[in-house]
Amino acid sequence: MHSERNDRTKESSFRLRRVANVGRNQENQSGGVTFVLLGFSEYPELQVPLFLVFLTIYTVTVLGNLGMIMIIKINPKLYPLMYFFLSHLSFVDFCYFTVVTPKLLENLIVEDRTISFTGCIMQFFIACILVVTEAFVLAAMAYDRFVAVCNPLLYTVVMSQKHSSLLVSASYSWGISCSLIYTSFLLTLSFCGNNFINNFGCEHTAIVAASCSDPYINQKIILVSATFNEISSLRIILTSYVFIFITVMKMPSTEGHHKAFSTCASHLTITIFHGSILFLYCVPNSKSSWLMVKEASVFYTVVIPTLNPLIYSLRNKDVKDTVNELINTKLFCDKM
Repeated sequence: MHSERNDRTKESSFRLRRVANVGRNQENQSGGVTFVLLGFSEYPELQVPLFLVFLTIYTVTVLGNLGMIMIIKINPKLYPLMYFFLSHLSFVDFCYFTVVTPKLLENLIVEDRTISFTGCIMQFFIACILVVTEAFVLAAMAYDRFVAVCNPLLYTVVMSQKHSSLLVSASYSWGISCSLIYTSFLLTLSFCGNNFINNFGCEHTAIVAASCSDPYINQKIILVSATFNEISSLRIILTSYVFIFITVMKMPSTEGHHKAFSTCASHLTITIFHGSILFLYCVPNSKSSWLMVKEASVFYTVVIPTLNPLIYSLRNKDVKDTVNELINTKLFCDKM
């Protein structure tokens, strides 16, 4: 057993040195900083199985989120503002998954795991915009459900198309602002030697760890900002659901209880999303194990974009009716 562990360690070290040599050659050719995404290279026997798993998930996620956007656009029954937020959530998930996953899939089947400095920073910049935006779109959705359940007579006034558009626009704007701040501080870092990023994507913690500069300012910036974002969005979400729960419990109808709780229960995937973000950026000393960091990154990078179209939307009766209509129409046209 001990011998097998040593052999595995030696093989992993050899593979990392070989990847490092590839990265060094690439860096010498380009004359710029080059990163090496280690990903799951310490598990060489799992590269092909992981590739097949992530490829399947990627296909399902892309089809699910794009299909959700298309269904909402073509069905006039799905006009309520809840679906307006869902369409933006699907768009954000699709973009985020597309920014991160192709490079992950590539690194699972090729030996050259390098990524240029510009490519890495751009991946982080775009991914950061989308993660922050999703946090506040989820908060807007919770507020939307709060108004719908607790103040149904005022719903069309409070959650007008104009107000909903402002909420979504503010989410995107804040995401861009946060990403610009984080990225500008990352650009002040210096990198020397072989810059290993111990993750499958250009995640903030891994980039800072690869630097030979003092990480203190970057670590504090992300800690303070991420904590503020989490407290702000979670406060809206938790407050909304507390009032929803109180209102629902006052309803005399059992059917009303079931319908309201069914609508809101689907939103509970936020616990996975926010739990991952809290662990990575808001809990001191949570990054003592890079394996745990990768696992947390998988949750909000892969799991959430896959679950959202399934849990938020495809279990909805109006959405399922639309899908059935499209399938029946296609079958009818084929028979003709």
